Amino acid sequence: MTKIRVVLADDHPIAREGLRNLLQKAVDINVVGEASDGAEALRLAQTLSPDVLLLDMEMPGLKGLEVAQQLQAAGLSVHILVLSAYDDEAYIKGLLSSGAAGYLVKAEVPQAIIEAIRGVARGEQGWVSRQVAARMATWSSEEILQKRALTERERDVLKLVVEGKTNQEIGLALGISEKTVEKHLDSIFTKLQVSSRVEAAVWAVREGLL
Repeated sequence: MTKIRVVLADDHPIAREGLRNLLQKAVDINVVGEASDGAEALRLAQTLSPDVLLLDMEMPGLKGLEVAQQLQAAGLSVHILVLSAYDDEAYIKGLLSSGAAGYLVKAEVPQAIIEAIRGVARGEQGWVSRQVAARMATWSSEEILQKRALTERERDVLKLVVEGKTNQEIGLALGISEKTVEKHLDSIFTKLQVSSRVEAAVWAVREGLL
């Protein structure tokens, strides 16, 4: 059996010992190196070429994000699985965009860590804790809403569209030209990713926008 070669990178000796003891129980995993700071994690990843680098976020010297970025820049094939006490948005987005294959929180159950290591070693992406996945879903929703955020004037126009008003009637109601109404509608259609007044009105009602 070819074992999965893992390097542990965590500045807390007790945490490393706990992880080592956990992974040693898995017959298909072999811990080939341990690092207590970012620079050492980078060096071991470069010299030992492990299948998986189990990487903590906050370490002395180079942070986890910096280690991931340097490994990505060097084009090394080591798979990075982050195991961190933090579920901060900037950390998670930074690591995943820098090539990390997964992001687990340290409160994760032991078996989930082992399964994630196996999955990452197979080249799978997106191994995240349920806690992290839930946060990521929230961020995605917020980003969509931000992209679709209408100005106050666009909301006024859309409200009148929902009421079935024509461009001329909307212009008269708001004291603007039909040409300006058309520009607002173009912007609304783009933001809502729709192609007609009916679709825009349906979206507004469904999302409770008005």
